[in-house]
Amino acid sequence: QSSVGVYMGKRDFVDHVDSVDPVDGVLLIDPEQLKGKKAYVTLSCTFRYGGDDMDVLGIAFRREIYISIRQIYPPLQDKEQGILTKVQDKLLRKLGVNAYPFFFEFPDNLPCSVGLQPAPKDVGKHCAVEFEVKAFCAESQDAKVRKRSSVRLMIRKVQYAPENLGPAPCVETTRDFLMSDKPLHMEASLQKQTYYHGEPIKVRVKISNDSNKNVRNIIISVEQIASVVLYSNDSYMKAVATEDSGDSVDSGAKLDKVYTLLPLLANNRERLGIALDGKLKHEDTNLASSSIIKEGVLKEVLGILVSYRIVVKLIVGGLKNLCVIYLLLVLLCECVSVCSELEDEVVFEEFKRTNLKGMAEDEDEGNVSTVNIPKKK
Repeated sequence: QSSVGVYMGKRDFVDHVDSVDPVDGVLLIDPEQLKGKKAYVTLSCTFRYGGDDMDVLGIAFRREIYISIRQIYPPLQDKEQGILTKVQDKLLRKLGVNAYPFFFEFPDNLPCSVGLQPAPKDVGKHCAVEFEVKAFCAESQDAKVRKRSSVRLMIRKVQYAPENLGPAPCVETTRDFLMSDKPLHMEASLQKQTYYHGEPIKVRVKISNDSNKNVRNIIISVEQIASVVLYSNDSYMKAVATEDSGDSVDSGAKLDKVYTLLPLLANNRERLGIALDGKLKHEDTNLASSSIIKEGVLKEVLGILVSYRIVVKLIVGGLKNLCVIYLLLVLLCECVSVCSELEDEVVFEEFKRTNLKGMAEDEDEGNVSTVNIPKKK
């Protein structure tokens, strides 16, 4: 049995742009096993590049972007004096006298959880911004901590769509060709600027071909651009959805058509360098959300910047003649309102990997629980 255990109501914490959900939970201690030591909880944000087993002279790199530490036991103030969240209140009543609350607020300039998808054979290697809650017991917060005296829980900071969405993008261009008296005109537009993961994206393309060239094909794609700004300045540009329409527009003809694209992780699982929203162990995720850079925040602190654009490409005449338009869009998680009324019953879900068939026990997360609190219907 461990001397400390962590209990939390959730593992996803939402960045609403103007505010971020606080990290709240409860630390359960065993006073006999502590043997006079103190108990602490930390919240950290780390940028990782490369595998844990790689040396410093290779490409392995780890940097703590942020860390905050709290002494939880012995408590620095009476339990009764602190303001508790509803989840903490339920947990304290359930766990008894040896349970103590902890509370962190994210600073305004931290990135959201994001990572680049490794190749299928590079399971242990990754480039990611990660968040972690860690509890440990020691003589002081700077003392060396034995692994058996600590527990760790990966959490995620996720970006949800803001209420004030930008204007619908619309771009047009006119292309002149050699030996053609009149030009080709193209316009591309979206219904809105911000889309949610899993939502179809409708792209309207209007072409007026007054040139003497024939448009042989129209190719529309959603491109993800991921830039590793903290360490290497690597940039990855990947098409995450493509519609090769085969449509043509002859000289003197017009076209007005809506194409539908659906960028999904399910269609990009084997591709190296695709940016994903932060992933908790043994759980699935989605394509990375667009980075929203807040005013006054240095881009370098954000670790990995992600953006999306629609590319409309016309193949005109010979293969070397292209006409291209770019439309910027924002891809985010949809904010789902959650009922805050809580029942008296609290159900604990242990995060022991031995409970999953075929999984070796994960030492780092062996003494952690989240809480399932049923909602009133």
